[in-house]
Amino acid sequence: MISKVKKNHNFSKKFRKILPWLDIFALFVWGILLLKYRLTGQLRLLIHPNYFELVSVTGVLLLILTILRILELLNSFNKTTDSSSDNNLGHITLFPPGISTGLLLIVAITGLIINPRVLTSQIALQRGVRESLPLTESLPESFQISNAPLDRTLIDWVRTINAYPEPDAYNNQEARIQGFVLHLPQLPDNYFVIARFVIACCAVDATPIGIPVKIESSRSEYPPDTWLEIEGKMITETLADLSQNTRNTNVNKRQLVLEASSLKIIPTPKDPYDY
Repeated sequence: MISKVKKNHNFSKKFRKILPWLDIFALFVWGILLLKYRLTGQLRLLIHPNYFELVSVTGVLLLILTILRILELLNSFNKTTDSSSDNNLGHITLFPPGISTGLLLIVAITGLIINPRVLTSQIALQRGVRESLPLTESLPESFQISNAPLDRTLIDWVRTINAYPEPDAYNNQEARIQGFVLHLPQLPDNYFVIARFVIACCAVDATPIGIPVKIESSRSEYPPDTWLEIEGKMITETLADLSQNTRNTNVNKRQLVLEASSLKIIPTPKDPYDY
């Protein structure tokens, strides 16, 4: 029994010596992860560009903290006594020693191994596609139409419609829009939605916005998540409300529709979100 207690005590002492190095390793891995996201451009899939520099600075600071902690441990290595180590056990923590650090380390290592992915049409269906911008976007009163119809992106068109919500005002205007295909069950077979996600802060709050597209053939030729560049003209039609895609209701409304004259499959953009 005494030998078993001694073994447990020895294991506890060794574990306590490892814990500071585990903390240092966690700082190092998180610093590398943040800088990796920034340097590879993967940060675009996670947060708004306004926060890119903050992430870069945080990554550098974590690496500096790693170096400082290593120097601190090396300087105090010979000064540490068993009695001082035992006194440190008096702290109250939510998890047992090492568990919280281990969890952070696992998350960081997972982030290094698994690359972030672009949000898909399935996520858009779950969140509900919108024809208007989130409330966090600029107010319509501050928006001015300054670009020609052919130069407007999808978000430009949505902003324009939000500011001046009369569909007939845009009839026969030429348009060229890029986005991913979204199939809504309440739309006829020759209609789909061209959509993009709008990020206000990060991918967690990304909101899908879209405009219905009318084609001559079946939408089955363009599977969900296919990225397209569509050229055509704007028309007004009465269709099911896009925001009703997750509900069992049949609410129709007059809305702007892009009548496609040309559809070209394009690769997923490096910067797939709007802001």
